[in-house]
Amino acid sequence: MKFKILVVDDEKNIRDIFTLLLREKGYHVETAAKGSEALEKARTFGPDVILLDMNLPDLSGLDVLAGVRRTGSPCRIIIITAYGTIRNAVEATKLGAYAYLEKPVNNEELFLLIDRALEVRRLEAEVETLRGELSERFRFRNIVGTSARMNSIFQMMDRIARVDGTVLISGESGTGKELVARAIHFAGPRKDGPFVVVNCGAVPRDLIESEFFGHSKGAFTDARTETTGKFELAHKGTIFLDEIGELSPDAQVKVLRALGEREIVKVGGTKTIPVDVRVIAATNKDLDAEIRKGNFREDLYFRLAVLSLRLPPLRERAEDIPLLVEHFLGKFGRELGKEIDGILPRAMDALGRYAWPGNVRELENTIYEAMVHADERVLDIRNIPARVRGDIFPAAGPSSVPSGTEGETRAGGESLREAAQAAAESAEKTLIEKALREAGGNRTIAAKALGISRKTLFNKLIKMGSNLHI
Repeated sequence: MKFKILVVDDEKNIRDIFTLLLREKGYHVETAAKGSEALEKARTFGPDVILLDMNLPDLSGLDVLAGVRRTGSPCRIIIITAYGTIRNAVEATKLGAYAYLEKPVNNEELFLLIDRALEVRRLEAEVETLRGELSERFRFRNIVGTSARMNSIFQMMDRIARVDGTVLISGESGTGKELVARAIHFAGPRKDGPFVVVNCGAVPRDLIESEFFGHSKGAFTDARTETTGKFELAHKGTIFLDEIGELSPDAQVKVLRALGEREIVKVGGTKTIPVDVRVIAATNKDLDAEIRKGNFREDLYFRLAVLSLRLPPLRERAEDIPLLVEHFLGKFGRELGKEIDGILPRAMDALGRYAWPGNVRELENTIYEAMVHADERVLDIRNIPARVRGDIFPAAGPSSVPSGTEGETRAGGESLREAAQAAAESAEKTLIEKALREAGGNRTIAAKALGISRKTLFNKLIKMGSNLHI
């Protein structure tokens, strides 16, 4: 990247010297002799740094500085001033100038200031890029689903994102509560602020107050330095309290106070610190039931549930499974460097029949596992983990004991396993015979139809031997 510098000075020899020195350093340089010209070039040239003389024939340096700042330009402005106008230069730094130099200018000092200013500008540009990538990554459209249930969720998310109220997201584990929380944050008015995550169930009970609010040096035995808590880190942004239902009663009181007063006190401290945060909480528990049991404070619940959103489990939106599978195939194809073109209907049927207690997260992990073990470019039933496929077409190896047989005798258990294995082998044999008949005996075509390699099919044919009928 070639940085751009605008030199603004009414003396031509100074403009020429700066231009020569800066171009030798590899910068793209433009010049202006008057304030009005400087404002125009600041708009059209888009400099990263402006070297600005305070004394210009038409406008003062302060006028030019104010004019550039009104445009919202992120450029850094270095004031060049004579001794008699240092007071104005100090005033200029208060108005947003990056720094100032006295004439005659020390070249080494000038280049050092420019390097620092450009480094700040580079870091700002990186932050802007990363923020844009995060915002794009967590846009609503990146939450996959076209079912009526999900369309309703998207509409609610859109309305919630436009306001700044506290949100309570409920839903089973794996339904995507954090993903929804991030999408609401990045679509809302606080998108340029931080998004801070606290897993309430993972913080030890005796450290929860320190985690939330920070602590002062010496507040307790291991408090060797002062720390900043999550609420303070989330200032001007969003704090996401994941699994809020896991908070102890004492911790609930402290969170309730922070939400109500919008200020915190560090552990061991006395100073109140105002915090401006949006709170989004999530839980996989039935908080109404927890309130009735005395495990969750009703006043905290009402403080959190200003805006409520319930995410449906995957079994209630099974029509989204093919779209989710396609999404994960693309995602993991890039990560694994593995091209999988699709999934056979019988494998998709198995995914559709499964109850998905782990919801979208379990489906995601299932597709990842299937892709890791796949030898072909199409996923088949044998690539799907046994717990999901229900052993319709088991992979090689010992088959599982069907649920409900644990109380039977060992002999009975062995008989059941042997029967299950025999049934599975019979089903596999029937499928292979059918594929070979439809392929006219062509093993390559049959293997492709079965979603296995030609070598795997050949080995199975050898194992089946004379019992195979085409």
